[in-house]
Amino acid sequence: MHILLVEDDLELGAELQRALDGHGLSSEWVRSARHAQAVTAKDDELPFACVLLDLGLPDGEGLHLLQRWRRAGVKLPVIVLTARDALDMRVASLDAGADDYVIKPAAPRELASRIRAVTRRSGGHASTLWTVGALQVDILRREVTFDGTLTSLSPKEFQIVAELARHAGEVVSKHRLARAITPLNEPMEFNALEWHVHNLRRKLGEGCIRTVRGVGYSLVA
Repeated sequence: MHILLVEDDLELGAELQRALDGHGLSSEWVRSARHAQAVTAKDDELPFACVLLDLGLPDGEGLHLLQRWRRAGVKLPVIVLTARDALDMRVASLDAGADDYVIKPAAPRELASRIRAVTRRSGGHASTLWTVGALQVDILRREVTFDGTLTSLSPKEFQIVAELARHAGEVVSKHRLARAITPLNEPMEFNALEWHVHNLRRKLGEGCIRTVRGVGYSLVA
């Protein structure tokens, strides 16, 4: 899972990146509202599963950035991560569209759990065990079960299945999948992506993943 981290403090930002990585969460770190706005304005298919947003940024309020995102229709789950603990600010942030509000310092384990919680809610999942038809994806254990049988998948194959399951009921474009699999590097080549999907069909059954020609893929319930 790939996270957008908006935090201006150098030491804290680096510490948060290390902590997130230790819980299997990669991240892109930006230090200003301007940079965060630029990153999220690239296209409609953002590679992030969640945003961790500080409120005190050097070029503006994180709250105003959150309000601009919501007005623009950005639906990414947003967790406000701040030292401000005043009730009025908590209420204002949640009313502006924040999905959670966490006071610094936050234990990495709890922060990772909150990220998983808001992302599964945004995808319509009730727990970390995601079910799509005969397919079950255990996000915590990084395991996939099909028709009750545990299926051995490579790390990239698991990422593809998890991304499709996170957007169950939708068609996920090849571009979005390619970026999600290699979030910190150049997007995966489409021919490599197609090869992984071919292997997944061999392991999970031909009818498990549907191709929408010219667009991308979706899981079949």
